[in-house]
Amino acid sequence: MNARLFLLLALAGGRLSAVMIDEIQVYTDDLNAPGKFGLELHVNTTLQGRDTPDFSGEVTPQHGLRLTPEFSYGLPHGFEAGLYLPTERTGGGSYLLAGSKVRLKWMPLLPDEKLGGWFFGLNGELSYLPAHFDQTQWGFELRTMIGYRAPDWLLAANPVLGWSLSGQDKSGRPEAELQLKASRKITPGVSFGPEYYVDFGPLGRALPGAAQDHTLYAAFDVDLHPWVFNCGLGRGLSSSADRWTVKFIFEVPW
Repeated sequence: MNARLFLLLALAGGRLSAVMIDEIQVYTDDLNAPGKFGLELHVNTTLQGRDTPDFSGEVTPQHGLRLTPEFSYGLPHGFEAGLYLPTERTGGGSYLLAGSKVRLKWMPLLPDEKLGGWFFGLNGELSYLPAHFDQTQWGFELRTMIGYRAPDWLLAANPVLGWSLSGQDKSGRPEAELQLKASRKITPGVSFGPEYYVDFGPLGRALPGAAQDHTLYAAFDVDLHPWVFNCGLGRGLSSSADRWTVKFIFEVPW
């Protein structure tokens, strides 16, 4: 490996990994009805991953347990508002608050509840994370949601652009990510399939393959009221990705 490539990998690894992993989810056609509240708990832990800080004071993923309540509220005309309050129990046993995130989702196209069909939407998210999780601290993310739902299967894709709004990485050029999901019903109320998450780096200036973050999950979706949840085991496929991650998303009934 030449010196230039080594420097690229080192810088990229710091930029891609130095963000709290508060939510591991491919957005589909979920939308609260107007006036309806929702609450989900996002839980994930890194069984094997990075334990060397990329900057002084950084909280690394290794053995961290992250719990993030997501509050949502349905608005008229296909809109939904959301609030995230991330927390983390670090690998060293400390309990930390990790800022907050607010979002606004818009779903102008939804599938038929019985027959299925195409869906499309946009989700904008403004975030603040303490410096020991993200040196940027302030950020904005624009997520596109597109897919097709049928009675027995689901396909979804989330192209994502993320801007750093403060700090040394502040730039008009966004980071580009792609998240994919495919699932098929294996028994009434239970579906199974892969979820794939990749961070390419700056839009139009993709990082070398080894510096990109690629992770593949084997995921279950369970809808057996009152039990509704998603769970998965993730395997990092690149050297920049954490090796093993477990995630759960629980829908709390109101």
